[in-house]
Amino acid sequence: MKKSISVLFLLISIITFAQEAIQFQDLPYKDLISKAKKENKIIFIDAYASWCGPCKLMEKNIFTQKSVGDYYNTNFVNARFDMEKGEGREIAAKFGVRSYPTYLFLNGDGELVSQNFGYMEESLFLSMAQDINSPNNKKGSLKDRFAKGEKDPEFLINIMKLNSSSDYDFAKKASERYFETKKKTDVLSKDDIGYLLFFLKSVEEPNYKVFISKKAEIIKYLPEETYTQFDNQLKLSKVVEQSIDKENKKINEEYFLKNAEPLVGKYDATTRLNQMKLSFYEENANFVEYEKAALDYYKNSDSFDSNELLKTAWIFTDHVKNVASLKKATEWAEKSVMRGETSENTYILAKLYFQTGKNEMAKTYAEISKKLAVQANKDAALAEELLKQIK
Repeated sequence: MKKSISVLFLLISIITFAQEAIQFQDLPYKDLISKAKKENKIIFIDAYASWCGPCKLMEKNIFTQKSVGDYYNTNFVNARFDMEKGEGREIAAKFGVRSYPTYLFLNGDGELVSQNFGYMEESLFLSMAQDINSPNNKKGSLKDRFAKGEKDPEFLINIMKLNSSSDYDFAKKASERYFETKKKTDVLSKDDIGYLLFFLKSVEEPNYKVFISKKAEIIKYLPEETYTQFDNQLKLSKVVEQSIDKENKKINEEYFLKNAEPLVGKYDATTRLNQMKLSFYEENANFVEYEKAALDYYKNSDSFDSNELLKTAWIFTDHVKNVASLKKATEWAEKSVMRGETSENTYILAKLYFQTGKNEMAKTYAEISKKLAVQANKDAALAEELLKQIK
């Protein structure tokens, strides 16, 4: 009898303990959104990874506290997702989750209203939730409110913070409205300057006027030389744009160098021109000009990253016929292989050897590529096809 009573008390204790902790809903993501919309609540998602130590400590020490459970269960729709499994992968990609634990708070439209990180003590975890569970975060879709012209600075800052990686264009528009609403007499804070520089990409954007007019305030936080360099890079982007004839698919090199050199110097201007040529000619499938630009740009290949050289070598295998050029590309591929063999770089090197008449070397590296692909559970079809051609 005593044993039965003990078991009963143990069960009651377990049930009570479970009720005190955060009650996580075992629902698909879309159903969580629907539930939050219907109940006019914010969703709390514990974004964790199975191997994460701080995640386990939060689960053991904080989520089980009665004060935490009471508040979160009353005010939020709670859920947990392993960011490396199932729907968790999609959620991680959507909201840019890269560290654990991450705490995502979403409104009923599935929009992020707050994102926080790391192990937190009970009091901080509660105060964070109380701040987030404000009427302002339950007013509806952030994009709808923005479209209706809302200008509250905190609202706009929140959009910038939360969407800078997941929806950059939306965050950028919020930054422009934020600085548009500031008075000329308003002094920029350090955070303001950070927002301004992060979202400023062109001299034609509205925020560029702020950047120019507030120079004296900005250079209090960064060297004037850095300010000038940043300004010159913005101007250089405009020169790049004006140098490209999209209709005729040509680059006006003379115009570019004439206008770029005063901004960044001859060496940097020439480097930028070559980068622009490679990108533009690849995009427009003009591989005759691409070949010329690549040979010129990578003349001193020792100063370039091996992966960058390998990409260009790969393009050469498909679009270049000149043997001398292919031999140069072979050198680039060899640099990559010397730093570590992969199924990809050994295949490219094998193909280049084959195209330049070195069949024995081609066969050797094609076999290596096939072996590495099989070991890594990758598709070995390209290497197998190349081996057939060599034989």
